Amino acid sequence: MSTGPGSASEEGGPLRVRVALHRLDPGLPVPSYAHPGDAGADLHAREDVVLAPGERALVPTGVAIALPDGWAAFTHPRSGLAHRHGVTIVNAPGTVDSGYRGELFVDLVNLDPREPFTVRRGDRIAQLVVQPVARVEFEERDSLPDSPRGETGHGASGGFGDAGPR
Repeated sequence: MSTGPGSASEEGGPLRVRVALHRLDPGLPVPSYAHPGDAGADLHAREDVVLAPGERALVPTGVAIALPDGWAAFTHPRSGLAHRHGVTIVNAPGTVDSGYRGELFVDLVNLDPREPFTVRRGDRIAQLVVQPVARVEFEERDSLPDSPRGETGHGASGGFGDAGPR
């Protein structure tokens, strides 16, 4: 299988894809994986941002990417920021479509009710997960085939209250 720009390979390990990247700020590192086997590559803040309690802000990352057709990227929260500071991503996961060529931004929110949080230039603020995505052809039907789950949802597997009419 070819491994040129925009191609994918599964030979000898995990699925890999080459993604063109434009570094808009040479003073910041390109996204990278902290450990072997990590699903997400760390994205860094391009500028300082202070998030007051309950406040959100679009934080630039200093990179733009060109994903091949059939792929998408998703910005996920960093677990340490969420756990230690209550900082997460408003639209988690944020979706980056293959046709988008602009700078990647992360929509951070400070959920801590009391403490402001300062993002410093260069801080790791999110993880970028790149995945193949199917292009679906929806077929409208008058009804759907039965399944063991049926129409139950929103808590129907147990634990957190009534899921409504069944």
